[in-house]
Amino acid sequence: MTVTDASLSSVLPPAPLTLEQTGLDFEDVTELVLKTLHRSVGSSGGELARRMGVPFGVIDSSLERLRGLQLCEIMGGSIMGGSSFRYRLTDRGHDRALKALEQNGYAGVLPVPIDQYRAYLSAYTRLNTHPVAPSDIRTAFADLVVSPQVLDELGPAINARHSIFIYGPPGNGKSVMAQRVRRVLGGTIALPYAIDVDGQIIRFFDPSVHQPVAPIDADADESLLRHDHRWVHCRRPMVTVGGELTLEALTLRFNPRAGTYRAPVQTLANGGVLVVDDFGRQQCPSHELLNWWMVPLESRVEYMTLNSGEKIEMPFEALVIFSTNIRPTELVDEAFLRRIRYKIYAGDPTPDDYAVIFRRCCAEQGIPFDRLHLDYLFDRVYRARRIPLRGCHPRDLINQALTLAEYHGQPRRLTIELLEVACAGYFLVDDQASPSVL
Repeated sequence: MTVTDASLSSVLPPAPLTLEQTGLDFEDVTELVLKTLHRSVGSSGGELARRMGVPFGVIDSSLERLRGLQLCEIMGGSIMGGSSFRYRLTDRGHDRALKALEQNGYAGVLPVPIDQYRAYLSAYTRLNTHPVAPSDIRTAFADLVVSPQVLDELGPAINARHSIFIYGPPGNGKSVMAQRVRRVLGGTIALPYAIDVDGQIIRFFDPSVHQPVAPIDADADESLLRHDHRWVHCRRPMVTVGGELTLEALTLRFNPRAGTYRAPVQTLANGGVLVVDDFGRQQCPSHELLNWWMVPLESRVEYMTLNSGEKIEMPFEALVIFSTNIRPTELVDEAFLRRIRYKIYAGDPTPDDYAVIFRRCCAEQGIPFDRLHLDYLFDRVYRARRIPLRGCHPRDLINQALTLAEYHGQPRRLTIELLEVACAGYFLVDDQASPSVL
């Protein structure tokens, strides 16, 4: 992806040119400069500013303050001014930095005040909520075999930007469908490295879930003067949680050793999609999870608690998609289901759909498609053993058959004999009692 100045300007906030425009307290910024210098021995003013994501003019007064307190000194540089001077901490400065790091281990890129984050997300949501058309849905799902009815249900649900419940038998692509929603939404967003709440730091950007787009020239001073490098230009977030989800993951988690908080999963997904996969199998009961989100799903706001007991308002702007193979009425009561506005049933594929999936899987594996293999499966396996069709079966059976061929030193191709052995190892005897759709 080519990142142009115009595309960045439409996503990244403008650069703060003064300390006041950062929205941060002078003392807090000065302490961050001190801690960052402690980890960046002998940096020039310009290099230090780039590490902190702001123009040099934002931190110039903090460096002067540290010099006045004899915590920092100039060790060289050109006559071009403060940004070219090389700075280092004195022994007193290193001692003061170590004490500051014991209280709060965050250093580097200046955080974004929470009110600036709320304002940005509100504007982003307003300006980047475009209606989804049927053609957008079909393009995003073009390589999947999904019934037109399901696609026509997904479109309005995405446009409503409300919660979506995708349910149905296992193996029919519910999780993949949920993940494709981000492709429908498209676009990019700016995510802060960290958020400041009255001097408390919430680490936000998480490289394990957030995907930066092609890097920009962050070393160029002119770029720092145009775009706010306290933010990361990323694809819309898509955060997926499964059976490991606990209620604790929905809270601000304080790390006493680092002295900072970590943003919860739903906050990391703001502006994008949060997929709760295998809903009903989380470590927390389903009704407790929905109780937690009952109000935020309606109000788009939730309140979080700091260690001090102070409550802060955090935007709840993720499109939440619940995916499950458990009947919804077995998970939650009618009151909860009413708050999940859109329920979409992902049923078993028809024989024709199954054939399309099988043909595509053969093409992906680079092997010829033979209709006789399908006839064998339909007649001798699914119909004879009364096994329901599943969208994942073609991929799994073909992979298993090809693995068997490789093990026995046979050519890489399908045979009825290989499929027979693959089916014997894939389907359980209990499956024989299942109803057949053929």
